[in-house]
Amino acid sequence: MVCRDTARRARTVLNMKKFMNILIVRTDRIGDVVLTTPAIRALREAYPKARISILISPVTKDLVEGNPYLDDVIVDDRKKMHKGLIGHFHLIRQLRRKKFDLAIVFHTKKRTNLTCFLAGIPLRVGYKNNKYGFLLNDPIADVRYKGEKHETEYCLDVLRHLGIDVHSLKPYVPIQKEHEQWIDQFWAQNHINAEDQLIAIHAGASDSAKRWPTKYFAELMNDMVERYHCKIVLIGAADICNVSKEILQYASNISKENQICIFDLTGQTSVGQMVSLLKQCSLLISNDSGPVHVAAGIGTPVVSIFTRNQPGINPQRWKPLGKRSRVVSVSEDYSQSFQKSGTTDAFYLEKIKPSTVLEAIDSIFKLC
Repeated sequence: MVCRDTARRARTVLNMKKFMNILIVRTDRIGDVVLTTPAIRALREAYPKARISILISPVTKDLVEGNPYLDDVIVDDRKKMHKGLIGHFHLIRQLRRKKFDLAIVFHTKKRTNLTCFLAGIPLRVGYKNNKYGFLLNDPIADVRYKGEKHETEYCLDVLRHLGIDVHSLKPYVPIQKEHEQWIDQFWAQNHINAEDQLIAIHAGASDSAKRWPTKYFAELMNDMVERYHCKIVLIGAADICNVSKEILQYASNISKENQICIFDLTGQTSVGQMVSLLKQCSLLISNDSGPVHVAAGIGTPVVSIFTRNQPGINPQRWKPLGKRSRVVSVSEDYSQSFQKSGTTDAFYLEKIKPSTVLEAIDSIFKLC
């Protein structure tokens, strides 16, 4: 077995010099794509003359458009153009025509593994799991569930498997000119100037077990306005509009003395617009979710709240990067199972108190 692995590694290292048309596959969420960008840059440095493309989902397109280390962005639109068997066939045919010689599959799911296999890409590298992982012909043992290192390092490990000498790099998030113009216009319309301190709050998450209570967000907002005289902007996708409404309701009940200026942009911005907005914020406070990695990638301070802490879903793997990022987390806890989305007791969500998050915010502003 050892000899076979050694031979395969030698074959891969021998072939790596020939890769001239590379496909990166990362069709999952916002944070996952951002944390893959260090690997994108490292791949470009290893193959400066190769054509490097990325296959992503529609929602994350703004996070890679304009990335100087990429030549092409291909969108897997499962709800429209590539919906169903016929749509999937069109995507496979599109990739086959491009004649890639290497696929690096960071999002190892049934669809992505099957797509790269049927597209006839000769070498398919990625983490092997039970989701058609056997279709990868140069698989890597998947130990990400242990959460022993950061997701950026797990991405870079795929390149190390190819024989590429890499080190940790900062995430890269491009900012589009049209989105900068949009935010400038928004500031002007709402009489926000450079002296105003704007703090963004993202109260959503992919799993309800990761959502800090809305009443705590409202209480925190009240405390921040009293201490920092800031303005608040609520951000997030349309599916958490009800969450933002709950926060606004709680805030109106507790802010009798403080006049809180709140802008609710939940469901009203594209991902690209959110990037430009966060770039001009003094701070982002968020659950463990994609926007924390966007903010960290563009240099905006972050406080990320972890209501779950178990191997694979722990801060060690998913914390925002950067010196001005802070994590507020529950202690490591094995008494709860998070195998199914949303399975948690409200008691566990309320372990982190607003005063603890406020302490993390204070520590950031002391650095500024």
